Order: sequence, then C-alpha cells, then structure tokens
Amino acid sequence: MEFVYNQRNNALVGCNIRQADSFRKRLLGLLGQNRLQAGQGLWLKPCRGIHTIGMRHAIDVVFLDARHRVVGIERGVPPNRIRTQLREARSVLELPPGTIGKADIRLGDGLVAEHAGCRP
Repeated sequence: MEFVYNQRNNALVGCNIRQADSFRKRLLGLLGQNRLQAGQGLWLKPCRGIHTIGMRHAIDVVFLDARHRVVGIERGVPPNRIRTQLREARSVLELPPGTIGKADIRLGDGLVAEHAGCRP
C-alpha cells in the first residue's frame, strides 16, 4: 500500500493506493469490487488507457507520464465506458469520484507515492 500526494499543493490524494503492476492485476483492476472509499485507489503500471466495462460505480481517472506528471484527467467516468489511450501516459491512477477536485489535481501536477500509512 502507498499513500499519494500532489506535490504542487501537498494535498493528500489517497492513503490506501494499491498497485496493479502485473498483467493479471491490471486485467482484473477494480472489477467486482465495491465502490472505492475516500483514500483508496488503484495505480495501474504500465498503462495508457482504461475501461469501466463491468464496473458498478464511477471513478476519477488520472493519467501520468513516466515522471508521474499529470497528462490527463477524467472526472466521474461512469461504468461501461472506454477511455482512449494517451500516448504520453505511462500509468493510470483510478480514484473515488470527487478525488480530483478535493486534491485539486491539475494538468502538469506531479504526484508522489510513498510506502507508508496516512500522514497525520
């Protein structure tokens, strides 16, 4: 588990972010899981595009380049949608709806992941 924060404003993005860094983990993603709770998320590595086919809930999606800079943002992507691959994306962060707004994530922001629990 990792916690992720936005470098620009030091806002906490999530403190319970799982990594999907194998083919199987990326394939399964969030399928069959309950709605993400505040602070939860899934970081798909490597990844350039996502789908929500078979999911039961909307998600916020953040596309990141190799340096973890935000290159794409999708708010509240509903179930059964496909989001086109972004050429510059190297990973994708799937988050509960509203997280992008709460953490004030913008194009160009750098996201930082650390192996630790939530900050106080």
